Amino acid sequence: MSEREQMTLDMVKNLATLLAEDNPTLSAEQALSLVINSDTYQRLLDAGTRLYYQSPRYVYSFLDNELKTGMVK
Repeated sequence: MSEREQMTLDMVKNLATLLAEDNPTLSAEQALSLVINSDTYQRLLDAGTRLYYQSPRYVYSFLDNELKTGMVK
């Protein structure tokens, strides 16, 4: 596994954890599903965005906004 792949997996785990913390009614599986099915996740997978290098809270702000508004900004 490459460093980028490992960093991406760690980011996904961190995003799901933050989402579950902010939404206590979500299970870990539901939080992970929301992350994986988001546009934010697709951007995270795009090596050109380099989002995997950013802090989890920074990337989470995109996910949170996407879930609240339906758009990534």
